[in-house]
Amino acid sequence: MDLPTLRGERLVLRPLVEDDLDALVAILAEPEVARWWGPQAEHPDREELLGPEARFAIVVEGAVAGWLACDENTDPMYRHVGLDIFLTTPLHGQGLGREALRLAIGYYLERGHHRFTIDPAAHNERAIRTYSAVGFRPVGRMRDYELGADGTWHDGLLMDLLASEFVA
Repeated sequence: MDLPTLRGERLVLRPLVEDDLDALVAILAEPEVARWWGPQAEHPDREELLGPEARFAIVVEGAVAGWLACDENTDPMYRHVGLDIFLTTPLHGQGLGREALRLAIGYYLERGHHRFTIDPAAHNERAIRTYSAVGFRPVGRMRDYELGADGTWHDGLLMDLLASEFVA
């Protein structure tokens, strides 16, 4: 699938390329990012970061500032997109995560999708507030869902968004 470049007010989402990986690995190593990414932050899987599913580099002022994964299910019975995102720590709290998600969701709405999912750590209040601002709602708690950076299992929060609930 050829991904487009999506331009927002303060950022650009463009298809991820291999040259972006060093910047992304450095972002994953930031303590405030690493705490939510567990073993992936400690030993980044460069192939996983690249795809094969849709992967965007989040670019702010010409520099790679984050990563957005979009796992598109095109089965007519289950058509939806699963999203995952991280952003460099100095840019947290500025609304850029919301902007990146809105751009991607808008693109997939145009492709005919009506439902989106995202699954932050259940205790990642900042991420949950960000996703809620876009229109995501909690669906349920997934117990012992992910292995944390501390080597213990942590709960995840499954959230979803229907097209009619999207806050553009």
